Amino acid sequence: MIKFFNGCLLLLVWGMWSSGACAASVVFLNPGSAPDPYWSSYSRFMQTAADRLGMRLKIHYTNRDTRALLTLARQTLSGPERPDYLVFSNELNVAPEILRLSVGSGVRLLAVNNTFTADQLGILGDLAVRYPDFLGSLVANDEEGGYRVARQLIEAQSLAAPGKPVEMLAFSGTNSTPVSLQRERGLYRALAEYPHVRLRQIVLGGWRRDRAHEQAQVLLKRYPGTNVIWTASDQMAFGVMDAIRETGQQPGKDVLLGTINDSTAALQAQRDGLLNVVVGGHFTLGGWALVLLHDYDEAEPSARQRIGNWRVSAMQVRERKDAAFYIQANQRDDYDIDVRQFTEGRSPAGVGYPFVKAGPRD
Repeated sequence: MIKFFNGCLLLLVWGMWSSGACAASVVFLNPGSAPDPYWSSYSRFMQTAADRLGMRLKIHYTNRDTRALLTLARQTLSGPERPDYLVFSNELNVAPEILRLSVGSGVRLLAVNNTFTADQLGILGDLAVRYPDFLGSLVANDEEGGYRVARQLIEAQSLAAPGKPVEMLAFSGTNSTPVSLQRERGLYRALAEYPHVRLRQIVLGGWRRDRAHEQAQVLLKRYPGTNVIWTASDQMAFGVMDAIRETGQQPGKDVLLGTINDSTAALQAQRDGLLNVVVGGHFTLGGWALVLLHDYDEAEPSARQRIGNWRVSAMQVRERKDAAFYIQANQRDDYDIDVRQFTEGRSPAGVGYPFVKAGPRD
């Protein structure tokens, strides 16, 4: 006698469950590439979280290729072996098409990092009504991250050279992805608090080292008085760093430099005095997403409610004195965090619950 329950095969004639047969299955469409330090760390932490939560996780890298990502989404949502859940990012503005592909698939969806843009929501309407299998989203505190980098850079420069004008350049990611726009919003919030700072120009580095390097070569000649540079990612910071050196100046001393993403290379640069401000920790977002899916999956089917939109305060300022500690933590797949402590709305003693409600466009 064979019965199917919640997608798991129960062989009653054997009188036992197949080992691991009922583990919730998740596919993550990673928008980056395996060699990318950020997306590699993201996947490592997410895989460790899945293992500890008893979930089966498959990760597909898509190398920022929209066509490849949508092909994998189509295969995942229409193939013979569909997962219980699909986790994806709207980094390439693919969310509407993924929603369309998901209709009738029986696969539930969760968006991470980048959620829907205002234009997309205006077209799609009420997601909970039109796409009931879309469970919600989870984002990091990107606006706060951009704000912290800018504020600490401005204060450091003002302290190092009191009364001297603060001349800033800024390197954002793109003009369409919510993460990039949120980080920019944080930059402008800081600038509003320091009206004496002159932002000479902000450019779109596309998250790329080579592009930021070429842009910085031009901008540093155009604005030779630049003494502070804000960047939205570490790869762009490294490109800017190369350009600063080419002018005969020293990054971190003659030109203060701050960035988002605490990769090992960024932390080493901070320890060596080349980066003045590092904000990071958001690579843990995929693991936190699995905590939400785990709690949803563990609930009785009749009692399950849509996850909704959440934000995690994953981004934190990394102090230079702690760089060695975080470099060591980067070597551990779990980053010394056991996500099981945060399931079912719990948190360890003395540690706040990491999730807070967010809006659909946060």
